[in-house]
Amino acid sequence: MTDERKYTERQLQLASFAKAMGHPARIAILQFLAQQRCCFFGDIHEVLPISKATVSQHLKELKESGLIQGSIEPPKVRYCINRANWELARAAFAGFFSCASCGDSEGTGCCE
Repeated sequence: MTDERKYTERQLQLASFAKAMGHPARIAILQFLAQQRCCFFGDIHEVLPISKATVSQHLKELKESGLIQGSIEPPKVRYCINRANWELARAAFAGFFSCASCGDSEGTGCCE
């Protein structure tokens, strides 16, 4: 007997965004990029207390999730927030945290 239950696209997308944001360095990168129109790898590396290789790995995770985008401008790589996916993530998290079944108008939940 096989289990035919599947996750929705929204659940998969929310999990992908959450995974990408699951490290403080990635949060710092996103906060930095959100304040910039765009910037180069070296600019990002300058504000974080981690090695260039580690910054590269975090940028790769964020890029794979779609939260950021990068373009090669030899010899540098420029990064910026992917505004369309940033809005999708914002709406997905807002919807997730404000679900109607999580509590009443007084802020109490079922476990209160």
